[in-house]
Amino acid sequence: MTIIDGKTIARAVREDAKKRTETLRAQGVVPCLAVILAGEDPASVSYVTAKEKALAEAGMASRDIRLSAGISEAELLSLIISLNEDAAVHGILVQLPLPKHVREGRVIDAISPKKDVDGFHPVSVGNMVLGKDGFLPCTPNGIMRLLRALDIPVNGAHAVIVGRSNLVGRPLSILLTRKDSNATVTMCHTGTTNLAYHTRQADILIAAAGKAGLITGDMVKEGAVVIDVGVNRVSDISAKKGYRLRGDVDFEPVSQKASFITPVPGGVGPMTIAMLLQNVADAAEKTRDA
Repeated sequence: MTIIDGKTIARAVREDAKKRTETLRAQGVVPCLAVILAGEDPASVSYVTAKEKALAEAGMASRDIRLSAGISEAELLSLIISLNEDAAVHGILVQLPLPKHVREGRVIDAISPKKDVDGFHPVSVGNMVLGKDGFLPCTPNGIMRLLRALDIPVNGAHAVIVGRSNLVGRPLSILLTRKDSNATVTMCHTGTTNLAYHTRQADILIAAAGKAGLITGDMVKEGAVVIDVGVNRVSDISAKKGYRLRGDVDFEPVSQKASFITPVPGGVGPMTIAMLLQNVADAAEKTRDA
């Protein structure tokens, strides 16, 4: 069994983004990401801080835009429109979730597809489905990069995804079934009956349901590749922060059967930020070449 070291693989991806940034800077282009955070959700603040640190390490610029949770939807949309028109900004990232009174779909739709480095805009999704050039969502693309980096056979493999979110499950199913991947995909969700039956069929099992410990040892076949996307805060008074991070996979028993498995933390998470840097570099290069 091999524990997949997402940090090491992500470091190589980030180094590549840094080299691309150095080339761009020498040509007078400074890759810049505008990061918008509305409110002070602790998890969101932590994610944004990590992204901005990664941008700085890659030599990229960031526009740190912190907003009150009470900002109106109209004000937020106006801000995005102004960033769309700002030639010095190559990518726009709105940290989710948004305050409840702001419609997430309206905000995502307002971002220019040319600056949609999260890969959430309908145009980006359409390009992904059709196999056209465009930004790919960071976490699914990061998972694909992990599989490639480890030479894990995907062509002809049966991949089972647990979770159908627009952030991970759905786009990952598309990437896995494209001709350059050629996997057969089963997608499971809250309406799936006998979940364990399906997960035991998986050559590659991706857990992205957002429920700690959902995948247990008896739900995985011998030799399966297990990718754990879940990041769940579980109360633990013995921990410094009062909680521990747990994945959707019950790691110890599942690791006894898996051929490869990602830990939480340190597996998929680092890849998400690494692929974001790649998307920002892509956006800046497209601006340079326009």
